[in-house]
Amino acid sequence: MFEPTQMIVLVGVLLALVFSGIHIAVSLGITSMLGIYLMTEQLDTVLSFASNTAYEALRDYVFAVIPLFMLMGEFLAKCGAASDLFTLINRLTRRLPGRLGIATVLANAVFAFVTGVSIAAAAAFSKIAYPEMRKHGYERKFSLGCIAGSACLGMLIPPSVLMIVWGVLTELAIGKLFIAGIIPGFIVVTLYIAYILWVAYREPHRVGEGEHLPQAQQLARATHAGGEDKDLKTIFMSTVGILILVMLVLGGIWLGVFTPTEGAGVGATLALVLALLRGMKMDEMRDAILSVGKTSAPLLLLLVTAQLYSRVLSMTGVTGATKEFFLGSGLSPYVILALMILVWFILGCIIDSISIILLTVPVFGPLAVALGFDPIAFAIIGIIAIETGLLTPPFGILVFTVKAAVTDEKNLSTGEIFKGSIPYWIMLLIAILALVFYPQVATWLPNLGNAVSVS
Repeated sequence: MFEPTQMIVLVGVLLALVFSGIHIAVSLGITSMLGIYLMTEQLDTVLSFASNTAYEALRDYVFAVIPLFMLMGEFLAKCGAASDLFTLINRLTRRLPGRLGIATVLANAVFAFVTGVSIAAAAAFSKIAYPEMRKHGYERKFSLGCIAGSACLGMLIPPSVLMIVWGVLTELAIGKLFIAGIIPGFIVVTLYIAYILWVAYREPHRVGEGEHLPQAQQLARATHAGGEDKDLKTIFMSTVGILILVMLVLGGIWLGVFTPTEGAGVGATLALVLALLRGMKMDEMRDAILSVGKTSAPLLLLLVTAQLYSRVLSMTGVTGATKEFFLGSGLSPYVILALMILVWFILGCIIDSISIILLTVPVFGPLAVALGFDPIAFAIIGIIAIETGLLTPPFGILVFTVKAAVTDEKNLSTGEIFKGSIPYWIMLLIAILALVFYPQVATWLPNLGNAVSVS
């Protein structure tokens, strides 16, 4: 153990490195090794501790989950599955007001099952859904907010990269986290659709309905009312393939047929088969593999340095001291939870989601368990809270992704997209409150899965 002043120095060094723009993995590594040196004052011990941590982390097969699930999503994205998914749902919901907004939400939800990355969904549906919305007279702010808000589902609905990172840091079963996100994800989807329907009934001109539309937009709407020209049978078969893939992977994990890593391998293999059947070219397959490699390699380094950081926090007594401070403060567990959520909201304004998890979960996780919160429910609460950061200015990475993907609009500001995203931000907050007071929403399915696999 070392003095509190040294703990403050370590935290200060970490924050200084992060906010100066140094990569979070490098910042965590430097801070962790500095902490070990301050405890031992021996460079050999620092190097030995760091190398042992890296070796133990890399030999764990759970790290293969991230690139394999990413590969599954990349294969399906390359073969145009996202576009077919949106088209089919759009046709099925054609009688509903605001159908293109609803189709965007539902397509994002299904797409989330095969990607686990919100940014990929935001980029894809900015190209697929936004032109259709504008063609049918949808308000620009509403359309962009709908795309950015529904892209958040990528990190909540399994397989989620954030869930994998959280599970690795806290040693929670990743399969349980995957299953725990299904019902909360369904609740968020329901809230989104309810909001779109409410807007469609209250302000129909915002969703291309009513008599206030310009004549040109009414003509475009009538022209495209019958749907796209693409063969419905082809679209249906493509979408059914995705749904079967999702059910096989998540069902297998839930029933205990295979581990999350094995499920990811099965999913990537089946996605490759589907993509090849749909005509994916070798160049596209190569690009998908290279893209996943470029994305997942930095994540692997992040997870190694995060484990080192977590161990150092435990060794130095930071984790224990934090628990003792809050447990002895006399504050209600719900007040302390609210403070943790507030920290996530604030950090979400300035740094990315994975960095927030790496910085806070090693401290917040043990504290939440000590306060009596279920670790699975707390993880889902945390992931949704951190997800709100993707829509929160000034960082709001999903907002910037949507703006970058929509290249045809003139005078489009990030502020307009942020304003359109506010209702979805509020609905994520409602989902957090529901989980705080009814944690069974997140824990029921994992517990049921345990009972099913045992029987």
